[in-house]
Amino acid sequence: MRLGIDLGGTKTEGLVLASDGSERARLRVATPYDDYDGIIRTVADLADELEAEASTERIPEVGIGMPGSLSPQTGLVRNSNSTCLNGHDIHADLTRATGRKIRLANDANCFALSEASDGAGSGARCVFSVILGTGVGGGLVFDGALIEGRNLIGGEWGHNPLPGPEVIEAPLPVCYCGRAGCIEAYLSGPGLVGDHTQHTGECLGTAEIVAAAASGHLPAITTMARYEGRLARALASVINLVDPDVIVLGGGLSNIARLYDNVPPLLDGPVFSDVIETRILPARHGDSSGVRGAAWLWPQGSGC
Repeated sequence: MRLGIDLGGTKTEGLVLASDGSERARLRVATPYDDYDGIIRTVADLADELEAEASTERIPEVGIGMPGSLSPQTGLVRNSNSTCLNGHDIHADLTRATGRKIRLANDANCFALSEASDGAGSGARCVFSVILGTGVGGGLVFDGALIEGRNLIGGEWGHNPLPGPEVIEAPLPVCYCGRAGCIEAYLSGPGLVGDHTQHTGECLGTAEIVAAAASGHLPAITTMARYEGRLARALASVINLVDPDVIVLGGGLSNIARLYDNVPPLLDGPVFSDVIETRILPARHGDSSGVRGAAWLWPQGSGC
């Protein structure tokens, strides 16, 4: 049995997976807001409740996906948008609270591990997974193992500059990280909304922009074309660098069906190859991939 917990900003979800990947238990609770000690208690209680729900003997290890990552220098949480986690030794605190061995990984990395293990990238040797949502994240899995890197920031493509910025993309939008022109500032949901407003004056949400484009609304069609071109250039930089077999898209914007038809042909120019066999696929497990990936952390031998 594998026990995984996905610690989110508003909800914390956990599950128990059997060795065949089937779910034996799943529970979801609210994440205490801005309360570090409350979060630690919530995770510990959830682990016990999941074990009871699955009617299994004690599971001595738990994998946990979390926003942000651990500093390789201090072991403390950094870069988490759940800011009450930053600066804490969450690994030690969760180990004490749960009485279990703990492995932690960035939530985007857990998504990547899930989709590479038994999702859309199953059977592929090299899988790059992308989160397109409120933010833009990613993770890289090679031969079944997460590639977190020396600085534990592997897959953080969202904070690279958008490749080949065009005149129409000026001025470069400012990202929450303090830099300008990050991939995240263009390809996140807020980035798409902001771009449409900037060019049309229309204040529409992401779903409304997509629906308007599908109905033939020319300004929305043009907005989506810009988005698809930027996504293609950003993914091309990933292909040129690591040449994955599969790129799996997750997050809310991954549900835009036209991306899977329109983006692959746009890779021809920026990808440095005469043939492009990398597949771009939607996540098989959807919103469940993060917590499933957390459950896979122990048997895959990755994490902290």
